[in-house]
Amino acid sequence: MDFVLVISILLAFIVKGVCGFANTLVFGSIMSFNANTINITPIDLLVGVPSNFLLVIKERKSVKPGVFIPLSLLVIAGIIPGVIFLKNGNAEILKMVFGFAVILIGVETLLRERQKKVKKQSKFALAVIGIISGILCGLFGVGAFLVAYIGRTTENQSQFRGNICAVFLVENIFRIILYSVSGIITMSVFITSMKLIPIMLIGLFIGIMLSKVIKEETVKKIVIIMLMLTGVSLVISNMLNLMG
Repeated sequence: MDFVLVISILLAFIVKGVCGFANTLVFGSIMSFNANTINITPIDLLVGVPSNFLLVIKERKSVKPGVFIPLSLLVIAGIIPGVIFLKNGNAEILKMVFGFAVILIGVETLLRERQKKVKKQSKFALAVIGIISGILCGLFGVGAFLVAYIGRTTENQSQFRGNICAVFLVENIFRIILYSVSGIITMSVFITSMKLIPIMLIGLFIGIMLSKVIKEETVKKIVIIMLMLTGVSLVISNMLNLMG
């Protein structure tokens, strides 16, 4: 099995165990330097489903149907155009879009960390965030705009982790069906993903253990800054490829 792939999964799910999200950003950012988006996204999807299920079970008492169900439906609505772009889009352009998305999400997350008070969000904001998140999920499996919304509407880390992973779980199941029908998930992708699940479980366990001994805010800031730098690198390198 490819060493970079194994390390990428391990690091991604250590972060997932600590923060409850960002595994796709970590995995996608590392793998985008030597693989196309259409080959990265389905692996991340199949490996990520068990992690979301486990975290939903762990935080089940904090899951709120009124939070995750509306967002899940909006995300599903956005996934369909996202999958179409993934299937037919130019690889370099998709990587540039991913790079820009990572930068924007990083800036938003850093700003959100300074706002500790829970805010009531508008229905319009809910709709916009849901659709954008759906398109990004269809393309890259990225649900970080959901993180921006749920992070402002939940009262503690348990509620945050439970609800964000509940949305991820719903959209994961929908995307598996859609990716299978569209031919994005192949038998080779499925076998590779199944081999990586033990690595994912190790990373998730390490992350959960780390979350008990280190400040989550510190980890988030380090991860987001690194991802933003990676996003800049992806945008520049793929822009040069297009120009060349």
